[in-house]
Amino acid sequence: MDRFDERILQVLKSHGRLPNVDLAQEVGLSPSATLRRVQELERSGVIEGYRAVLNPQQMGIGFVAYVTVGLSNHSKHSQVTFEEHIALADEVVECHNITGTSEYLLRVEAKDLIAYKRFHTDILGEIPKVDAITTMVVMDTSKNQRG
Repeated sequence: MDRFDERILQVLKSHGRLPNVDLAQEVGLSPSATLRRVQELERSGVIEGYRAVLNPQQMGIGFVAYVTVGLSNHSKHSQVTFEEHIALADEVVECHNITGTSEYLLRVEAKDLIAYKRFHTDILGEIPKVDAITTMVVMDTSKNQRG
């Protein structure tokens, strides 16, 4: 990767639907050279895909929280079981296995507090080996660079 590839990635990270001609102008290359570079970045796996960034309020999401989950048993089986349950939970949009006092960090999006409470009780509370749940409610987001 050189400075042109890095600039292409930087622009695409913010504007993934930018037409190739405009991208070429932004990075200072010809459209054909830019297209070849983008295709190579895709082929090599540097660019895994493109996503639509949705407006949470327009999608009916009024409650966002980060939730840490501790397991009572640290075995591989417990982790796999937890991850299988979480994979089925529509409210969980991110699940990270982390280090520290908890095993998992979840990003949970729900319609409202009542819907989150239902998720907390009926889904998280019913997963075997879940020992501790800590919820941190997102009050505002001043920076969001997730694609």
